[in-house]
Amino acid sequence: MARLRGSDLKNLLRNKKLYLVLDLDHTLLNSTRLLDISPEEEYLKSKVDSLQDILKGSLFKLDMMHMMTKLRPFVRTFLKEASTMYEMYIYTMGERSYALQMAQLLDPEMVYFNSKVVSQADCTQKHQKGLDVVLGADSAVVILDDTEFVWSKHKENLILMERYHFFASSGRQFGYRFKSLSESKRDENVNEGALANVLEVLKRIHHMFFDSNVDDDCMNRDVRQVLKTVRKEVLKGCKLVFSRVWKTGEIAENQKLWEMAEHLGAACSTNYNSSVTHVVSTDCGTDKAKFALRDNKFLVHPRWIEAANYFWKRQPEDQFQVNSNQKK
Repeated sequence: MARLRGSDLKNLLRNKKLYLVLDLDHTLLNSTRLLDISPEEEYLKSKVDSLQDILKGSLFKLDMMHMMTKLRPFVRTFLKEASTMYEMYIYTMGERSYALQMAQLLDPEMVYFNSKVVSQADCTQKHQKGLDVVLGADSAVVILDDTEFVWSKHKENLILMERYHFFASSGRQFGYRFKSLSESKRDENVNEGALANVLEVLKRIHHMFFDSNVDDDCMNRDVRQVLKTVRKEVLKGCKLVFSRVWKTGEIAENQKLWEMAEHLGAACSTNYNSSVTHVVSTDCGTDKAKFALRDNKFLVHPRWIEAANYFWKRQPEDQFQVNSNQKK
């Protein structure tokens, strides 16, 4: 297997490609059982696209599977452009029949995936995804998935995706109570949504990996280091202080937001001083929040860090302001 992986990697790198492992649900598409469609979503049944011309559609009613599937906006352009830089796999915790049906919707002409579809039955560890069932070498694999914990052994390869909740049942599954995209009769922005954004990140990673100015053999390079470098540029130059974001007495350095900010290149501190650029808080009434307002520093909600993490780009601070009545 190791010899096969090495041979495949050589051929891939010779063609200036890397591996891209793609999750299905909430990453490339969203599915719901027909019986879970809410009254406000009933209109969708008259809006479904023809399975006879899949490439022109994005909303499909799959009677044999008793479900409806919505492809994420921009997904067809995403797959077309990503395929020029990456050898792509589908990897889902769903059943194989479901995985193959979704692959057909995404790739009806079998241009991108062919037999490279990994499903739950292929997993070698319960509730975990692993690259041991993917032919690609770990050093050349990028993963797109909305769930981090299933990749416990491969977090350095992972780009965490913002979840696509088109159907109401999808949001309820994660405890959300707001109206879904379908109930609101809207959708993600095609050119500014998650897939359009992550495509730009993938282009950058590919460009840096194959940079001809780097004086070494591509076989010795590691895409995980490239991912780390690109990620650390997101909040480079930002110095953050947190205020009333977690419970008093909890160790700041162990908090997920703190770790996330550091991975994005920010410097984090527990003390406010003149070098601080941002105070992160859920309450504009704390002393540190007041200092930020007094000293003309950025005062942002924790979601500012989370958004930067999803989009791999520093977000406009004015879109994450802390209001006096705002809750976490």
